[in-house]
Amino acid sequence: MQVTETAAAGLKREYRVVVPATDLEAKVNERLDDLKGRVQMRGFRPGKVPVNHLKRIYGKSAMAEVIEAAVREANQKIIDDHGLKLATEPKVVLPTEAGAVENVISGKADLAYTVELEIVPPIALTDFKDIKLERLTAEVADAEVDRALAAIAEQNKPYTPKVEAAQNGDRLTISFQGTMDGLPFEGGSGDDVPLLLGSGRFIPGFEDNLIGLTAGASRTFDVKFPDDYPAAALAGKTASFAVTVKTVEAPGEVTLNDDFAKTLGLDSLAKLRDALRERLARDHAAASRQKLKRALLDQLDERHKFEPPPTLVEQEFNQVWSAIESDLKQQNRTFADEGTTEEKARDEYRAIAERRVRLGLVIAEIGDKNNITVSEDQLRAAIMEQVRQMPGREQEVWDYYRNNPNALAALRAPLFEDKVVDFVLELADVTDKQVSREELFKEEAE
Repeated sequence: MQVTETAAAGLKREYRVVVPATDLEAKVNERLDDLKGRVQMRGFRPGKVPVNHLKRIYGKSAMAEVIEAAVREANQKIIDDHGLKLATEPKVVLPTEAGAVENVISGKADLAYTVELEIVPPIALTDFKDIKLERLTAEVADAEVDRALAAIAEQNKPYTPKVEAAQNGDRLTISFQGTMDGLPFEGGSGDDVPLLLGSGRFIPGFEDNLIGLTAGASRTFDVKFPDDYPAAALAGKTASFAVTVKTVEAPGEVTLNDDFAKTLGLDSLAKLRDALRERLARDHAAASRQKLKRALLDQLDERHKFEPPPTLVEQEFNQVWSAIESDLKQQNRTFADEGTTEEKARDEYRAIAERRVRLGLVIAEIGDKNNITVSEDQLRAAIMEQVRQMPGREQEVWDYYRNNPNALAALRAPLFEDKVVDFVLELADVTDKQVSREELFKEEAE
């Protein structure tokens, strides 16, 4: 086998590989000789089928298998001999001349092809002990528990039927039929739909037209869909709705006591407050972790500047850009509505794609250098967590992950990233800083 480097620019490498026809022929004969002892053919005793006869029948398929194996072995040898780490799968370019491939398969010509490689650049990892970070923490205040308790009370308000006219805060059950230019439209009708007046669940103006109605009353009115309504076919257009109010219910008051806590499965109001405090503490811890992780990734990005593999960047950008275009289409918005241009948006999201690829390679390098892996038990636990979220479809979800390597890889990736982050945080200089809840959740709330 002869290997010649024909191009090397940036992270691109190209090699020309020639495997002599005699080597391929020898490999084919080995396969056929092995096959001779196993194949059964009419007119021949087991193990006595002549190789030439086998070659006439199985020669081409055997040669195809030999060629595939030769390409795979040659490519791996190039990678090993040159100590390359690939960013993408090798791209094999076979000769395009008429009859060239057929001549190789028939044994009349050497196997000659070009393999194009895109490599990961060498990554010199920073000293993690030099990284300084602040971990923001916030205590759960009694006022926060009070607000959470009030929200639960609001969600569990009792409602009782009323004969008086509906007003904001009342719960209605309605049936409605919407038409546009006299014709029904998709999503414009519903039966026995619950609606809390004043919730803003329906388009502007719809709920206002129900105030003052009593149970059993009907009303027909026109409302205009917002100009930025997600369904482009309805945005900015006026529809007529015929609505019948089936029931009107007035909200009652909730008394926050032990009896209320028991309706939620807890022994007392004190136990309910404790449970809320624990839940809020977990929310605080998650926000703190997310901010710390983001700060760490920012530093890793700043400390590792290198050219990321172009193909990986292009793949990441295409995925991000596709999601952006889909979101804009669903929201019936343009780049101008977002205060930018498509060109500026492309530059912005390409920079994001480059950062993601670069950080992904840095995290992979940290994991590789420090033998960080996701164990089968950890992966199995992650699958079980997905299974628990789909009651009644447990076996379906389990089979999906066990039979879908890409889905399993997508589940493994964040587990691996978190293990690498934890490893680096153990070495970094991390100090705690007490802040208010508002500061801890500031970015999430904006």
